[in-house]
Amino acid sequence: MSKVSVLVVDDASFIRDLVKKGLRDHFPGIQLEEAVNGRKAQQLLGRVTVDLILCDWEMPEMSGLELLTWCREQDTLKTTPFIMVTSRGDKENVVQAIQAGVSDYIGKPFSNDQLINKVKKALSRAGKLEALSASAPARTLSGGIPNDSLAALTGGKAAVINTSAAQPPRPVAAPAAPAASKPAPAAAPTGRGQGQLRLPGGMLGCVIKAISLKEAAIVVRRGELIPQVLESAVLDLEQGEGGEVARLNGYLHSVAAFEPKPDSDWLQLIFRFVDRDPQKMDYLSRLIARGTAQKHFVPGA
Repeated sequence: MSKVSVLVVDDASFIRDLVKKGLRDHFPGIQLEEAVNGRKAQQLLGRVTVDLILCDWEMPEMSGLELLTWCREQDTLKTTPFIMVTSRGDKENVVQAIQAGVSDYIGKPFSNDQLINKVKKALSRAGKLEALSASAPARTLSGGIPNDSLAALTGGKAAVINTSAAQPPRPVAAPAAPAASKPAPAAAPTGRGQGQLRLPGGMLGCVIKAISLKEAAIVVRRGELIPQVLESAVLDLEQGEGGEVARLNGYLHSVAAFEPKPDSDWLQLIFRFVDRDPQKMDYLSRLIARGTAQKHFVPGA
C-alpha cells in the first residue's frame, strides 16, 4: 500500500520541525516532504506526488498564496488539499485564500490538537485517512503519543501545549503566596511599547522592554495562562498613527521572574523571531527605528 504523503512549507525551520514531529507522532505511517518557501515547493511538486499541503502564507521568493494559486492551475494539483498555516487571521486575508481555492486554514499559534484535527479532516475528505491509519503500527491506533512544541524537540518526553501530560519544570518554580497574605499586585512595568502575545491557550497583553531583528524582551502579568519555554506564539505589535500591526511568528526562548522574588506578579520572556520573509524583516526594522525614536523601547535585545 502506498504511503500518504504530506508537504510542509514554511521558511522557519522551527515551525517545520514542530509540524513534522506532531504528524509523525500521531500518524507513524505518514511520509513527509518539506520546502523552505513556495518556489522550492513548486520545484518539489514537479517531481513528487503529495496528498496534502500544509503551507505558510508569508515566505520569501514565493508566498503561500502564490503557491496555492499556482497549484490550482495544475491539473495534478487542482484537488489536492491545501491548508494555509499563518498568523494572518483578518477577514480579507481569509476571503482571499478561499477565493484562491484553499481547503482549510490554521491560525498561528496553533496547538497540536488543532493541527491533527485539521489534517484528519482534510485527509478524510480526500479519502486518504483510512489508508493512513492502516499503515500505522498497531500500538498507535488506540491513541498517539502526546506531543506539542516542546515534544517536537524532546522526542515526546514532555508536553507543553494543551495536553494532559505532566508539565515540565517552570523557570518560576515557587507558587504564589495565598491570597489572604499576598500583597497587592505590583504596578505594570513602564516605559516601553505595548503589544499582545498570542499563545495556543489564549492571549496576553505585554510590554516590550527591548527589541532587535532577532528577538524581543517582553514582560507579561503572571496569571492562569503561564507561557512555556519553546511554546510557539505570535507577537502582535501596533505602531504608528495608522495603526499598522506587525504579526511576528516565533517561540519563547526563556521565561523568568521579572521581580527578584519567587511569587513575582510579572514574568519576563525572551521571544525569538522565526520569520525570514524580507518584507517582515523590513517591517521589523522600521518598527524598531520608530519605537526607538519615540523611546518606546531600546534596541539590541
